[in-house]
This record gives sequence, C-alpha cells and structure tokens, in this order.
Amino acid sequence: MIENQKGAESFAQEFEEYEKSLITLNTRDVVKGTVIGVSEKGLSVNLGYKSDGFVPASEVTDDPSADITKMYAEGDEVEAFVVRVNDVDGEVTLSMKKLEMIKGAKEVEDAFESKEILTGKVIQAVNGGVIVSCKGVRVFVPASQASDRFLQDLTSLVGTEVNLRIIDIKKMRGRNKIVGSVKNVLNEQKAALAESFWADVREGKTYKGIVKSLTKFGAFADIGGVDGLIHISELSWSKIKHPSEVVNVGDEVEVYIISFDKEKGKISLGFKKAEDNPWKKVENELKIDDVVDCKIVRIVPFGAFAEIYPGVDALIHISQVANKRIAKVEDELTIGQHVQAKVVEINLADQKIGLSIRALLEPEAPAEEAQEAPAVEEAETTEE
Repeated sequence: MIENQKGAESFAQEFEEYEKSLITLNTRDVVKGTVIGVSEKGLSVNLGYKSDGFVPASEVTDDPSADITKMYAEGDEVEAFVVRVNDVDGEVTLSMKKLEMIKGAKEVEDAFESKEILTGKVIQAVNGGVIVSCKGVRVFVPASQASDRFLQDLTSLVGTEVNLRIIDIKKMRGRNKIVGSVKNVLNEQKAALAESFWADVREGKTYKGIVKSLTKFGAFADIGGVDGLIHISELSWSKIKHPSEVVNVGDEVEVYIISFDKEKGKISLGFKKAEDNPWKKVENELKIDDVVDCKIVRIVPFGAFAEIYPGVDALIHISQVANKRIAKVEDELTIGQHVQAKVVEINLADQKIGLSIRALLEPEAPAEEAQEAPAVEEAETTEE
C-alpha cells in the first residue's frame, strides 16, 4: 500500500515536471519545431507542446506548383505562425506561409523606399498581369511591366524567376496592394549592357545572342543589351523564303558583326559561316568536264537552273538542253527532274557555273544525210 502510494506520488511529480517542460502556445505566436511527418496534405510538427502542430499544404508555401513532399523531410527544423490553438481537439494549426509573408512584408516595404531590386517567382497569370511571390508576399506586376517586350501569352512566364522593383504600395480594403515592375529592371540592365557593348564593338567580333523576333526580311537577336538584325540573306547559304526555316524565337545563335552605326543604333549581323560556303566546295571539288547529278529547280526562257550543291545553282542554257533545236525548255525539262550534265564553265568570281546535257548525248544524224544515204548506195551498185 505504501509502495503504491509512493509510486503514485512519483508519477504525479514526473507528470508535473513534464507539464512544466512543455511550452505555452497562444494564437499569433511564432514557434519552432521539428518535422515528424510529411504528406501531400501537409506537415506534422513536434513543437514541444502537449499537442503536435500541423501545417496544411496550402499554408506551407505561396507557390501552388510546389511539391512539399520533395521540399521537406522528417527531422527538418521549421518555423511557423500559430493560427489556432484548440485544446479540445488537441490540435495546433500552423502557417509557414503567413510567417514568411509577415517577415517579407517589412522587407518589401523597405525595398520600395530604397528602390532595391528583389527576386521572386511568377506563380500565376491573372487578368491584366502576373502575380510574383517575393519573400512570401504576393506582388502584382501589370502586363505592361512584365517584360521589356510585348508578350501575347503571359502564362509563358509562370514558373520563371524574375528580378523586379517595387513601384507602388496601395492600401486597399485594409490590405496592401503591392505593384512591381520587371521591365524597369530589365531596361536598366540592358542600358548598362548596351554601354559596355558600344565601348567594345568592332566588325568581325562574335557574340552569343538570343533570337527575339522574326520578320519576312530577317531575324532580330539580342546580343547583350542591344538588338541586331540578321538579314535573311545572311541566315543561310541556300535560298530561303522565311527566317523560320533556319531559326526560331528563343534560339541561341552565334553571330558576328558585319557593320554597325552607333548614332542610329543599327547593327547588321552575320550568321552563316564562311567555312560552310558551298562555293568553297565548288572551288575544291568541281572541275571542267566533270559530270554531275543535279536537280532542275527553275526554268526561264533562256534555259534552266539546276542545283548541284545546296546553295549552288548552275545554268543549263537552252542551247545545251538537248541535241536538237528546241523552242521551249519546258518541252524537255520539268522542275524537280533529276538529270546528268557536264560542267562546261566555272566562274568563281561571279559565282556562275555552266552545264550541258547536250554534251552527254549522241548527236542526231541530220535529216538531209539520212535521205541521201540510199541514193549513194544505189549509185555505187549501178556502177558495178
């Protein structure tokens, strides 16, 4: 009996010491704890309180695309804001997102005053702009401030990290509406890059660029704070109808300066490489009297042009199309037809090549000779 009484006293004493060791929680407290469970629904956290805390998935981060099961693991230390303490149900509801927002709000307000550049992640495209999560604070960036160029589809920005500057903070319905500008920062960065570019530019210098837009006459590429034009004739050694046959918006390209005018801000860029010039192949491989396989690509009144290498067309004059006189080239050749022809002229300076199909054909016997042959034979027979 005495032993039972001592045991009960000892247990009561231990329980009292345990309760003393537990923290006291109140709504709006900021607490630290250890993650003891992770699921798609949220995080279970040991707070050193008589009940564990729970952070719903929606209160872990402001990024709706985030996978919290990959962001956190058991044993991680976290800090959270106490949303509700419910001793009846034995649960403590926590929010990491709200704590981040409380801390971030002060930093964002300070950045507005100091004009500091902040980094955030675009988490949503909304009517008239995008929402950027910056230090846990939702910053609205109008469409006109979302980029330094017009964007038809703002959803292309979702998931990307951007640098921005806070340009306005308004009180709306008791809450702050924070407005930011990505364009503002990009323009400043481009201005600094442009100054550096013009100080060091020279003809022939190569640059890495990003294709920004396409037109029917060429492609514009950003080569570091400035845009240059790659004329359609400089995109390929072959004839193309549109720049999209060679490059697309967003492609990284290696270009070189052909010419520039700093005062007008105009830059002409080259893209095709000299070593890829098909006329170099003509110079190294083609000789007079060579027989080549070629494809008819164009027919004109005075002959036909045939492709012998990509980017190199040669002329088959109408007099060299057949071993007879013809009125129309179309009577003998069609576009897309593959033929064999002999090289009869090479003019590297003017980039002209002459071909002849006739040179490979047996000459036809003249009609007059064909008619006279029997008469000669008959005359020889008579004399005998």
